[in-house]
Amino acid sequence: MKQILTEAADRHEFETGFRGIKPLRISKTKIEPFSLLEVGQILEAAPKEYQPYLTTAFFTGMRTSELLGLTWASVDLNNARLTIEQAWVGGEIDSTKTAGSERTIDLSTPVIQALIEQRKNTEAIESEYVFCSSNGNPFSRHNFANRIWHPLLTQLNIKRRRPYQTRHTAATLWLASGENPEWIARQMGHTSTRMLFTTYSRYVPNLTRKDGSAFEQLLNSQLPG
Repeated sequence: MKQILTEAADRHEFETGFRGIKPLRISKTKIEPFSLLEVGQILEAAPKEYQPYLTTAFFTGMRTSELLGLTWASVDLNNARLTIEQAWVGGEIDSTKTAGSERTIDLSTPVIQALIEQRKNTEAIESEYVFCSSNGNPFSRHNFANRIWHPLLTQLNIKRRRPYQTRHTAATLWLASGENPEWIARQMGHTSTRMLFTTYSRYVPNLTRKDGSAFEQLLNSQLPG
């Protein structure tokens, strides 16, 4: 709107009220990722039925809405990848957050194993959604946060954080393991590495990898078997 009025003011020589007005300051995203040790503790202590969901959340960088909107038709275990094409927002399927959010994600071994387990767990429900409740629809994110997530962190004496921090955890673990920033940006649904470096600058070491192998090595070396 500001650009339109500014253009009109320049063409027709009138003063626009937008001149001299600074844009509102946008709060910087608060990044509080979990350490790999904390991730291991959470996955080990979580209720069995939620372990596949949490594993996928921690090691894919998917948004909560993308996780809940994920269908089995979008999962390709044979080729170790899944596609993000939609999200579960306000109790219904919606488009992804941005056009760049539609993407293909490479799956690490723990995520593949988690999805295989999840298929077994939900086979009787016959739902198209990967992470669903007994009625076949995606489970409630609010119930999960209040009844499972926060009590679990309290039980483990881990600082209380929103479930969305699992996404930031994935990004920082990839960076710590030395994955290529362009690969990470694609996994996260960023159209360029600019947002990646802006958001996670203090977690960027010397990056050399580009195929997910460094992250695999980090998981295999530090997560309990």
